[in-house]
Amino acid sequence: MPEPERSTRPHTDWVVFGVAAALTLAFVGWGATSTESLERASSRLLSGLMHNAGWAFVLAASGFVVFALWLALSRYGRIPLGGVDEKPEFSTVSWVAMMFSAGMGIGLMFYGVSEPLAHYAEPPPGTGPTNPGERMTTAMATTLFHWTLHPWAIYAVVGLAIAYSTFRRGRRKTISAVFTSLIGRRAADGAAGRLIDVLAIIATVFGSAASLGLGALQIRSGLEVLGWLTVSTGMLVGIIAVLTAAFVLSAVSGVERGVQWLSNINMVLAAVLALFVFVAGPTILILDLLPTSLAGYLGSLAQLAGRTEASGGAGTEKWLSTWTVFYWAWWISWTPFVGMFIARISRGRTIRQFVGGVILVPSTVSLLWFAVFGGTAMRLRSEDALHGKNTQEAQLFGVLHEYPLATVSSLVVMALVAIFFVSGADAASIVMGTLSQRGALEPRRAAVVFWGVVTGMVGAIMLLVGSGGGGALTGLQNLTILAAAPFVLVMIGMCLALLRDLRRDPLMLLAEQASEVVEQAVIEGHERYDGDFALRVDPAPDSTSPE
Repeated sequence: MPEPERSTRPHTDWVVFGVAAALTLAFVGWGATSTESLERASSRLLSGLMHNAGWAFVLAASGFVVFALWLALSRYGRIPLGGVDEKPEFSTVSWVAMMFSAGMGIGLMFYGVSEPLAHYAEPPPGTGPTNPGERMTTAMATTLFHWTLHPWAIYAVVGLAIAYSTFRRGRRKTISAVFTSLIGRRAADGAAGRLIDVLAIIATVFGSAASLGLGALQIRSGLEVLGWLTVSTGMLVGIIAVLTAAFVLSAVSGVERGVQWLSNINMVLAAVLALFVFVAGPTILILDLLPTSLAGYLGSLAQLAGRTEASGGAGTEKWLSTWTVFYWAWWISWTPFVGMFIARISRGRTIRQFVGGVILVPSTVSLLWFAVFGGTAMRLRSEDALHGKNTQEAQLFGVLHEYPLATVSSLVVMALVAIFFVSGADAASIVMGTLSQRGALEPRRAAVVFWGVVTGMVGAIMLLVGSGGGGALTGLQNLTILAAAPFVLVMIGMCLALLRDLRRDPLMLLAEQASEVVEQAVIEGHERYDGDFALRVDPAPDSTSPE
């Protein structure tokens, strides 16, 4: 039976709020006063983590895929996330739009051209494409590995655990509450639960800040490509401040008016941009890439999922920290807020519907997106027709520059980046407010504003850390991996807790009782003939015979 409903009034948990705030502000202070020492420390920590625990990220990500798909296909798939007769709050279109915008919209804008192009120019370790066609297939398969099944399964695991705990069991809407069945309510409400929620907030701050940094880098590049101005580091921080103010304002407007409205707008703008490039670009190549890329991805999935430092040789560790492990860490750092957000908008759906929608629909959109933008970029590169700055954040604008209406399409890209970030980061601010206020469904505006501002500050520091060495993007990647590492253990615990809950779900208990009754009836309906059991089936009553 569902547990008693907890109060959702916004009462701040000062331990969770205070510890998380102190840690993030200490990071900001360290970065502001001694950027070089923070950069050195993060580089050393990352090197040790990659060498000793890179395998854990790789193994855990594939484990989450298996777990999510197994839940959907198992008998647990019919369990609803809420009451038996509850209907979904949002339409399927709005549900997918909000989920996709919050999940990785800004990443698609940043990496839609740059990742396939990077793998095309320098094939991943352990691969050896010998001609442009094979290079394209390898590049697309690697990109799809990073953007389809694995990341959305990571989101699905956390979102499902939160949705079940909140809407099916009636617990408060926090990460720690999911662990009630595993460690007990006292521990989940006590020190252990508070530690879990603090780790969730830290991961969320750094994951959101990384997205903010990517968005700021791409908007800066767009402004420079259009020739409007040359953006300095100080102006980059100014862009972060503007984006931060925008998503804080959106966050305090609420889910229905803020996120849903922005998400629907972005889906339309993104579809228009993709259709424009599809028509103006190499249309036939893009269509050819759809089945080719999917087959290449599925055919090499085992190799992609098993790539570690041991399998790829020299340079693999650096490649993994730049690509696969960074992505897994980035998705994991986003899981507290993306998971909680998609849980918030998925009430009334079954586990099977939830997993199918969260994994399959966005993965399909990602396939289409990378085929359009990545395929176009690789074709231009193969024809030596891609000009302009070669930085990752500038490559999308370089592709658009080769087609008509370059200025208009570049403005659309910058608008998309800004709105994608706002629609994702305002969800993160609301979730951090929820985690620090004991699961309040509508946290106080002061808490939302605080975490929004802190996210902007952390994003600025992450960019400054990278600017002194390997580049701003490297700083974002390194710190994201470090912040996400502890939350991998939390996610594994969430899987165990969810499985324990599902085994005790009322529907499962009723099914077991019904099975026992049927089994007993079958046994009692047998008669013994010569030492064997034979099933006796009574004939159906004849309508002409007396009752």
